[in-house]
Amino acid sequence: MNQRDRMFGISAVLIAALLWGTTGTAATFAPEVSAVAIGAVAMGVGGLLQALIALRGIITNRVTLSQNGGMLATGALAVAIYPLAFYASMHLAGVTVGTVISIGSAPLLSALIEYCLDGQRLTRRWMTGATVGVAGMMLLCLAENPSHTSTAQQSDVILGITLGLLAGLTYALYSWAARHLMQRGIPSRTAMGATFGIGGILLMPVLFATGSPLLASVNNAAVGLYMALIPMFIGYVCYGYGLARISASLATTITLLEPAVAAVLAVVIVGERLPVMGWVGIGLILGCLMLITVPVKRVGTVRTEKESA
Repeated sequence: MNQRDRMFGISAVLIAALLWGTTGTAATFAPEVSAVAIGAVAMGVGGLLQALIALRGIITNRVTLSQNGGMLATGALAVAIYPLAFYASMHLAGVTVGTVISIGSAPLLSALIEYCLDGQRLTRRWMTGATVGVAGMMLLCLAENPSHTSTAQQSDVILGITLGLLAGLTYALYSWAARHLMQRGIPSRTAMGATFGIGGILLMPVLFATGSPLLASVNNAAVGLYMALIPMFIGYVCYGYGLARISASLATTITLLEPAVAAVLAVVIVGERLPVMGWVGIGLILGCLMLITVPVKRVGTVRTEKESA
């Protein structure tokens, strides 16, 4: 794959990360809607919309999809679990901490999955960039988690962090599964549509059981509609485009931008205050993105996508 396609893939994932970074702030505008309902409507409806636009491709590639049913089922189950764990993590541990843990753990878990299951070598450049990014997220997390909290609040934070790790694992897993479907000859839109469509179907019972507050007011309905259409539908269309052009570990590392966006929006829109340590963390995250995405040219050396990731 040429450098131009790689940069298009990186740009698409960056757009997805920017859109995803708005979800935590958007959810605060519907405080009476539970985290489970927010997750179910966002990923459930968004996933069904992805399946709808990919329906022709799904029908055309139905034989290949059935031949890779195990991979498809793995990705779909991860899609269904991810939003429930992610939004519950933000509810219990706070928007910034929940986002940081969920998104921040995904690149490391994704790389571990690729290393254990695919035998993919991790480059020094990627490991350096990931280390810088994780350090930035740790600072951001510490800046948003003051020590003077009660025992009950600390218990909620611990549970939120645990759910965040589960969200990170399922995020890494469905990215890996979708990437493998694409590598097996299934177009990116079809792979994402099938994976997220089945995941969306799995989330429908959860939405029916918990989603009644979404219809209680125009404001709640608008938040649910925004979550499903913008960050989830459009965001994951962009993410699928990027996954077809770059590795899952690189894609998940790029999305380290999401918690930085979430933190900035929490300050600007929600009115939260971010200490200096938090801004330093955001700076390190941006440095990580520069380190892993900007092409490096060496005289007399031809670098492959995997080596430059």
